[in-house]
Amino acid sequence: MAANQNVSEVPLGSKLLVHIVPQQGVLTVFGYGIRIQVERGHLTIEDGIAGDRRKARLARVNHGLRRLVLIGSDGFISLSALRWLADQDAAFVMLERDGSVLTTTGPVYPSDARLRRAQSMAVHSGLALTIARELIHRKLAGQEIVARTKLCNEGAAEAISQMIVALSDAPTVEMVREVEARAANAYWLAWRELPILFPSQELSRVPNHWRRFGTRRSPLTESPRLAVNPPNAMLNYLYALLESESRLALAALGLDPGIGVLHFDSRSRDSFACDLMEAARPDVDAYVLDWITKHPLSRNWFFEQRDGNCRLISGFAAQLSVTASMWRAAISPVAEWISRALWSTIPKPSRNLSPATRLTQSYRSVSKGGNGLGPEPSVVQLTRVCPICGNSLKRSKSRTCLKCTVAVNRTNMIEAAKLGRVNTHSAAAEARRGATQAKQHRALRECDGTSIF
Repeated sequence: MAANQNVSEVPLGSKLLVHIVPQQGVLTVFGYGIRIQVERGHLTIEDGIAGDRRKARLARVNHGLRRLVLIGSDGFISLSALRWLADQDAAFVMLERDGSVLTTTGPVYPSDARLRRAQSMAVHSGLALTIARELIHRKLAGQEIVARTKLCNEGAAEAISQMIVALSDAPTVEMVREVEARAANAYWLAWRELPILFPSQELSRVPNHWRRFGTRRSPLTESPRLAVNPPNAMLNYLYALLESESRLALAALGLDPGIGVLHFDSRSRDSFACDLMEAARPDVDAYVLDWITKHPLSRNWFFEQRDGNCRLISGFAAQLSVTASMWRAAISPVAEWISRALWSTIPKPSRNLSPATRLTQSYRSVSKGGNGLGPEPSVVQLTRVCPICGNSLKRSKSRTCLKCTVAVNRTNMIEAAKLGRVNTHSAAAEARRGATQAKQHRALRECDGTSIF
């Protein structure tokens, strides 16, 4: 079954000009005619489609911006705007809605060439195998938790647990890849029949293959790219955010995002960033799983291209972009662990005992009496929709919108009345009623008329 129609990028009836502010340190722009430039010391941003425009004006102080995410490729960003972002320690990320990372640029930090040399020599020093094992161990441990506690699939959890044991004995990076692939087969098989909820009034517009998770392998590419249903499209986009955060984290620590230890060298990707993100993939999986199992997805958040590729509309992709802070917090400790491991192989390190912890600020936290773990990131909640009509819910604790609540209450009252009538005419109810009447008749027969009540 094919989707009946595509949906517009922004809802109809929106205001002519909407002022936008960063959320969780992230500001996402999309549409056509995007303009990002500096005017009188302020970063000005304008985006939107046709007459539906949005605008932001950020000062150099108290702007709260850490990531500027651009979805699409129609518009421009000036050199002065890139300089403004660099001065404010903010990163610029350009993404496609299909999960492709087009551009990532962030603040430039001092780096030690010896650390990058140790990274390039990791295969010869044997550290590449240690790093690969650690990254995949973290990934498999997270997948086991997701399979056991969220999917409630003990078979998949036990299969992944066995792969964790086999991982410790993997003698080469190639064997690590093989163990990871076997665990992935069991893990994604547990997702296959997972039902995907949509509002009841939108079901007529939802293709049949959108109503369950299916496989991670798209029939269009025989790979996860170009997803054909909403949950896989969400995963692809969130993985793109995770990849961009991995690139920025490695660059901030003075490492090369392209020289990997687990993924093969490629001209089309940063292999080391892909290595790093493996450790946090289960966090993304758990986030999506929690959402699709507890709340319905709106049909208006997605559209289907002519080849069947499922894409996110820009407004929904902008909501997902706000989760970047969660993925940054997830990969930062892992990136710093890799940096310390590489630093330990330098023959004659400088007076610094270990590289800087620019991501977690753990050294600074410990020196001030903290635990060195940094603050816990807040979990970003997406917009909830009514499970009946699909409209956005204004109140966080509401299950349905105000209009549908009236209809639901009316239906519940009718069903309660029907149930009451059925229960009052059941065999047990008739027996109790008969026993009561027999008791009353017996009392009347025994009454001599002289008793005073």
